Amino acid sequence: MAQRELGPAARAVGLSKAYGSGDTAVLALDRVDVEIDSGRFTAIMGPSGSGKSTLMHCLAGLDQATSGEVWIGDTELTRLGDKQLTRLRRDRIGFVFQAFNLLPTLTAEENITLPGDIAGRRADEAWLQQVVKTLGLGDRLGHRPAQLSGGQQQRVAVARALAARPQLIFADEPTGNLDSRSGAEVLGFLRRSVDELGQTVVMVTHDPNAASFADLVLFLADGRIVDRLASPTADAVLERMRRFDGRPGSPGSPSAPVAD
Repeated sequence: MAQRELGPAARAVGLSKAYGSGDTAVLALDRVDVEIDSGRFTAIMGPSGSGKSTLMHCLAGLDQATSGEVWIGDTELTRLGDKQLTRLRRDRIGFVFQAFNLLPTLTAEENITLPGDIAGRRADEAWLQQVVKTLGLGDRLGHRPAQLSGGQQQRVAVARALAARPQLIFADEPTGNLDSRSGAEVLGFLRRSVDELGQTVVMVTHDPNAASFADLVLFLADGRIVDRLASPTADAVLERMRRFDGRPGSPGSPSAPVAD
C-alpha cells in the first residue's frame, strides 16, 4: 500500500459531542484529537456505542460538535453557517453509506452524475471515465439499479462519491448490506481509489477484514481514541478489538452508554 507524506485532509481538536443535557446527557465523544492524512485510507473501529459513527459524522459536517474544532483542510467547520456547510459538503466531501441510496428510475450513469447535475456543474469527462474504468462499470452505465447486483450498486455509489473529485470520502459501513464477495470487491475499489486516484477515504466499520484494506485503523472506546494500528491485517485488528470487548476491567469496557 502506498504511503504518502501529505498534510491532514481533516482534523479534530478537543472534539466533544454530547446528546441531551443534565443528568441524562450522553457523552458520545470526549475531547478527541485526530488527524486524517491526505491520500490515505483510514478505518475507524470500536465496540457498539464507542462513538465511531458520531466521530465520522462530526468530521464530515453531518453533525455539530458540542465543543472543540473540526477542520476540512484549512476550513474550520465549526465556524460555518448552514449554507456554507452545505456548499462545503457538496463540493469537497463524498459519502458512501450502507444503503446504496440510488434513484431507481435513473441509470447508473445518471446516478453517478446526479450530484453535479443538481449543482449545475458539468462532469470532468476524463476524470469520470477514469473513475468508471477503475470501478469496472463501463458495461453497466445504461443499467438501472434493479438490473444491478448489490455489489454493482455499491460500486455505482462509490463512483457517485468520486465523480466530483472530493477532498474526502466518508464511508459508513459500506459493505454492511453486501455478501462477502461483493464486499471484498467494493473494498478493493476503495483501496484502488486511494492508490490509483489519490483519494482520501475514511471508513467506519465493525469488520476486521474490511479494516485490513486500510493504511491505518483508529480504535475508539468510550468516546476516545484509545489505540491505532498501521498497515493492519485482519488478525491484528481482531486481536486489538478483543481488548475493547466490554469485559470488566478491559480498556474499552463501557462506563456509560454513548452513541455509536
